[in-house]
Amino acid sequence: MFNHIAYNHEILNGKPYIAGTRLSIEFILELFASGGTKEEILKTYPQLTAEAIEEAIRYAAQSVKNEILLDVKVTA
Repeated sequence: MFNHIAYNHEILNGKPYIAGTRLSIEFILELFASGGTKEEILKTYPQLTAEAIEEAIRYAAQSVKNEILLDVKVTA
């Protein structure tokens, strides 16, 4: 299902990452969240492929699919 995603407890403290790199899925998402485009990411990180980036997004979506997100207001 996820051919470009790897796990290794000795790499990136066990965070999922793009296989063959040390770029975590979290990092890829942060690049998009900060306004980066797929084309910019591919230019900056030529070791990535468009397919790997798309798979990272699908992986992230799948990982939160069954999570319950709560909107919490912290008060003192």
